[in-house]
Amino acid sequence: MSLKEQITEDMKTAMRAKDTERLGTIRLLTAAMKQKEVDERVELDDAMVVAIVDKLIKQRKDSIEAFTKADRMDLADKESAEMKVLQAYLPARLSAEEVAAEVKAIVTGLGATGPGDMGKVMGAVKAKLAGKADMGQVSAAVKAALAG
Repeated sequence: MSLKEQITEDMKTAMRAKDTERLGTIRLLTAAMKQKEVDERVELDDAMVVAIVDKLIKQRKDSIEAFTKADRMDLADKESAEMKVLQAYLPARLSAEEVAAEVKAIVTGLGATGPGDMGKVMGAVKAKLAGKADMGQVSAAVKAALAG
């Protein structure tokens, strides 16, 4: 079963269970997926769905930070609950050590030597680790690998 089909099944389950919060989040994800399909006239595969989920989670993290600064914990809690629902659709994340090892292997493979090669390395790393690791963590690992 593809990730897209799994999301549709989870939406039906949430409807039957009358779980309105989970249902709302899944509908939001479904709408984002349909928007991408219509805009780009493509059929989404699992990698594209993971990219959409990643983007929505990043939006939730930014919102939580803003709501916390504004002392709106009610809204921050709502965003946090949505983020937990969305995280269920991501593949297992790599640990910091695994990310560092992957980055080192890519840096060595490309023959990158310094910070000037950051863009080239990030392009290769993004292609290989998309959906498997937080890109902020990946960026830090690439900077560390190129600096030392």
